[in-house]
Amino acid sequence: MWIFAYGSLIFRPSFRFVERRRAFVRGWARRFWQGSPDHRGVPGAPGRVVTLVPSVDEPCGGCAYRVDAAEADAILAVLDVREQAGFERHLLALHDRPDEPPFAEGVTWVAGAANAHFLGPLPEREIADYVRARRGPSGTNADYVLCLREALSELGVDDAHVEAIARHLR
Repeated sequence: MWIFAYGSLIFRPSFRFVERRRAFVRGWARRFWQGSPDHRGVPGAPGRVVTLVPSVDEPCGGCAYRVDAAEADAILAVLDVREQAGFERHLLALHDRPDEPPFAEGVTWVAGAANAHFLGPLPEREIADYVRARRGPSGTNADYVLCLREALSELGVDDAHVEAIARHLR
């Protein structure tokens, strides 16, 4: 089984895996539009974390983890708890490059606009100002942005949205 990571699972997977590789999904873009009342913020002052939003023009790059089939159910149960604040499981085609055929399907978690924690779009400078002031049990919201930016850079994945917010944070 494969798991697609596009946010904190890239730099903090918290589960055992057999293989890790760069991967892309088509039809989705990464955006800091989801509220986090449990990791990078608290109830009443949620942080902003990434979710996937539909996009015909912009593929989303991240990484794919292949996990041992014998451990898959236990890993999914742990990740369902970790991604509980508005996220739901999705199965998506995984590509080595956006223009190539898929190499597998992978499970990921998406927080859609109808969930109670969805914060929606803001200009990137305003997102940076927002995350600068937030902190939760998993650390500061700004660290989340900067760790994600660094992890994407290490994978060779360009994401203009993440780059712009990180630039405004500095």
